[in-house]
Amino acid sequence: MMDETGDELRLERQLCFALSVASRSVVSSYKPVLAPLGLTHPQYLVMLALWEKSPRTVKDISATLLLEPGTLSPLLKRLESAGFVSRSRAENDERALAVRLTPAGAALRQRALSIPRTMAAKLGLNQADVQALHSSMTSLILATVSAAAPGKRGPAAETMEL
Repeated sequence: MMDETGDELRLERQLCFALSVASRSVVSSYKPVLAPLGLTHPQYLVMLALWEKSPRTVKDISATLLLEPGTLSPLLKRLESAGFVSRSRAENDERALAVRLTPAGAALRQRALSIPRTMAAKLGLNQADVQALHSSMTSLILATVSAAAPGKRGPAAETMEL
């Protein structure tokens, strides 16, 4: 079906395509910035969650990052091998696995403080651009989370700042 401006199914008109390319491009741009810290982008996200609160259960990290626990487990193993986190049974629930920062993982936060500014500059974004983009993406995430599970908002949705 055609509309007044052209074919509705043109690739360049698809939101999913723009989001997919933007996501891959932005995540790829993080690689050289995170390499000196010994982190990949997914590991950086885990560390961000732990710098906010440590210890955390695997279930809590999974919900916060909107990642499946099976995806999270290999990340945690690599972070543990690197000496940034330790894993043990949660004190209040033997069934849960707690992840906590090691002293090296906590110290890494200081080296990571410049990453947001570095990435904004690398992407040619000023603070207002970053805030507007973050607000748009957060609204989109909340809409997709709500559509996937009406009435349910996990920790990530609850804590997202608009």
